[in-house]
Amino acid sequence: MKYKSLIYCILGLMIFTSCVRFTFSGASIPEGAKTFSVNYFVNNASLVNPSLSQLITDKLRDRIQSQTSLIMVNDNADLAFEGEIINYVVQPAALQANDVASLNQLTITINVKYTNKIDEKQSFSQQFSRYQQFSSTVSFSAVENTLTEQIVNDLVDDIFNRAFINW
Repeated sequence: MKYKSLIYCILGLMIFTSCVRFTFSGASIPEGAKTFSVNYFVNNASLVNPSLSQLITDKLRDRIQSQTSLIMVNDNADLAFEGEIINYVVQPAALQANDVASLNQLTITINVKYTNKIDEKQSFSQQFSRYQQFSSTVSFSAVENTLTEQIVNDLVDDIFNRAFINW
């Protein structure tokens, strides 16, 4: 009886793994997918950080290359990412009694379209938004690069997890 259960488990695993390829990062890649592309993220935000488009594009490309065995191509990829930056805003996050901000917040919002040619049911269009807060006693220009880097890392994690981590 124990052997019968073991055989069923092994058969189940063989069937399951024949449709999806797993990596050491936990990413699941559709069987047959070999290539990916990440188009340049256009910056359509009203307040523009000149390096933000390139930063998001490069970080997403780097993450996919380092965490999967997919090959990056420019056109006709099995898995394709494209998007736009729609919001880059600094606003008060916490007010003191005299209506002066004690904390400010940088928020970045992007739209992402993911096209999966192997399994079209996995394709999506989704908005992702992340923020970081900072003290109002510090000038935004002094912390902008650090905050932007942290937010972009979080956004890339969100995009990667949505596309490749199907738990």
